[in-house]
Amino acid sequence: MKRGIKVRERRSWLLTVANLLIVDDDSTIRTFLALALKADGHNILEAESGEACEFLVHRQKLDMILLDAQMPGMDGFTCCAHLKTTFGNRCPPIIMITGLTDRESVDHAFAVGARDYVTKPVHITVLKHRILQVLREQELIHHLASVNQQLAISNQDLQQLSRIDDLTRVANRRYFDEILLSEWHRLANLKQFVSLLICDIDHFKQYNDHYGHVKGDECLEAVAKLIARSATRSPDLTARYGGEEFVLILPDTDSAGAFQVAKRIHMNLKQANIPHQGLEPANVVTMSIGVSSVIPCSDMVPESLVKSADKALYQAKARGRNCTMLADFTPQL
Repeated sequence: MKRGIKVRERRSWLLTVANLLIVDDDSTIRTFLALALKADGHNILEAESGEACEFLVHRQKLDMILLDAQMPGMDGFTCCAHLKTTFGNRCPPIIMITGLTDRESVDHAFAVGARDYVTKPVHITVLKHRILQVLREQELIHHLASVNQQLAISNQDLQQLSRIDDLTRVANRRYFDEILLSEWHRLANLKQFVSLLICDIDHFKQYNDHYGHVKGDECLEAVAKLIARSATRSPDLTARYGGEEFVLILPDTDSAGAFQVAKRIHMNLKQANIPHQGLEPANVVTMSIGVSSVIPCSDMVPESLVKSADKALYQAKARGRNCTMLADFTPQL
């Protein structure tokens, strides 16, 4: 409860106290305004010309500018336009102060970027009210920008989570489909190879039956990390395809390069030495891998690469498992 009170007190202080720059060629008016606004706790800086104003804005952190419209040299309208062009959204809010009351001058002030407009002779109570109102608006703008930034970060986090398999923390099936399609079109334009590995843990049902599903999940996590570690380039993508099956997309990689990655997976899995009692002869977890490589073209679809790698996987299983088979790729429309 106390923490909430402190936050409200801090926000109130931010709304009422600010660094103000008074810009007017008349020193009497500057002094009058400075004394009146300092009484409310504001920090005051002064400038006697548009050029001096621009100099200070480049070097000081300001919350607002009170800018006279009629000054020798660079007038307030020109100065305001220059500041908005130079600083954009980072420009402090500007209140124009002038003896001009015609509609054309008022429209001109807002057209060049002024946030508000106060006429001379200045009614100090009115000016203070306008300053407070603009400060509140400015803080609301900053607050909304911060909220939007946090929402953008949260959306990015949610998008990232939607791409990740909850158990293994590698990419999920949906993200695999997106990347395969994207890489397929990219590499078709470049006329470069793409390779796909489909990896299946041998006799995983027996593993679950013997060790239980908790240990089975731990095995899947370990294997997923092992496969991801075996693909050393940043464009490579490891994903869980379903159950105990994993897929690995290797852009810009031909069949020889893909086969080397498969060999590395077998080697890393052997070194991991994950026990699998009852799986003769090694009694450790092994994996069958199907590999397919192709240069994509317009009359082919990505699913043909998946089907080809899947066919090679079944050939590896038929051969006795714990091995890799390369597909004899036949394009499918």
